[in-house]
Formats: sequence, C-alpha cells, structure tokens
Amino acid sequence: MRLDGAGPALAAHVPLLARAYGIERRLGRRDVALTFDDGPHPRGTPAVLEQLAREDAKATFFLVGEQVDAHPVVARAIVEAGHEVAVHGYRHTLLLRRRVRELEADLDRAIDSIETATGVSPTLYRPPYGVFGAGTLAHVRARGWRPLLWSKWGRDWERRATPALIARRATRGLQPGDVVLLHDSDAYSSADSWRSTAAALPSVLAAVASLGIAVSPVSHST
Repeated sequence: MRLDGAGPALAAHVPLLARAYGIERRLGRRDVALTFDDGPHPRGTPAVLEQLAREDAKATFFLVGEQVDAHPVVARAIVEAGHEVAVHGYRHTLLLRRRVRELEADLDRAIDSIETATGVSPTLYRPPYGVFGAGTLAHVRARGWRPLLWSKWGRDWERRATPALIARRATRGLQPGDVVLLHDSDAYSSADSWRSTAAALPSVLAAVASLGIAVSPVSHST
C-alpha cells in the first residue's frame, strides 16, 4: 500500500472516488468478503492460507503479476485451496502515472502470468493504492472486468501495526456486505508486515463469526 509515504493519504479518498466513479466498496449480501492484496508471497501467503484453513474460510487474493512470476507455485496453491484470485496489475504502480496504453499492456501481462500459474482467468480488478483515473477505469470496464475497492481495512502495511491493532481497524463497525482489505505480502510495504496480518486473522475471523455470518470470496453468490 505504500507510495513513498503518500499511499495512506491517497487511500483515504477511496470513499469519495468510489462514489464519483460508481465503484463498488461493499457487497449487497449477508456475508463479508475478506481480500488480500500484493501477493503471492513465499512466506506470507502460506501463513495466511493456514489461518484461513483453520476456520474453513475462503477469501479473494488480488495478485500482482510480477509476484506471480516469481512465486507461481504459491499462486497455484491459493486456487488449489479453494480461494478466488483477482487482478492487482503486473507492476504495483500508481495508475495516475500511467497512460491507458501502458495500463493495457500491464493488465495483459498480469492476466497471462495468472493464467499460466493458476489456470484461472480472473475478471475482478483492484488497482494499486485503490486509485483509478477516469480513462483507466473506462478501459477496465471495457474489458468486461469488475472494479472493486474496499469498505474496511487493517492498514497492515504500516511498520508499527500490531496484530491487535490490525484486527481492531479491520473489524470496527463491521457489517454484512463489507469488503475487508488486508495484505499477504510485504513486497510493497514494511518488511515482515505479513506476520502481523497472519497473526491478526484469528481475531478478524472471530469478529465475523460473532455476527453470525460467513467469510466468502467476492464473487461467491449467497
């Protein structure tokens, strides 16, 4: 999520951007979608998968193509465990710095990497840092893809984020239909931040269970 210190400032505007462009942040259903960005990661992703398996919870992983190329076996393990994979781009670069032609090439490359590693061709998309430009959003929609942001987040990329703090942030005011953003990778954030994320997951999953609802992938129908 980091962008030379500007990532959190940009992401703070997600609700405004989502309303302006008609981008989903919540789902109209009775469960919670747990999503992970920036992977796959050789240690972080397996740690997250282990925690999810303990509660038989299924999530959505927004994959970065360059990380898929580096760790294809891990990407495949996500699908084999029954989770959904989605697109987070090939390079983790702010879209405001890209022309539509550059984005098109980036997304083509990302899809190729994900398809090769997992056998899945996802159509769910979240941009790096949660920021769209008008032209890039139009291009994503022209592909027939579904853009998605989030309604809750743990801010788990921060160096000082503890498991307790991550869980508290991610579940404060949690309601059915919320989309929770976490990260299973430290490739673009504070070193070893995934450890705190994995440690926070039992509390996050317990908070969802306390509402009497389930955790499901974004594209799951209820």
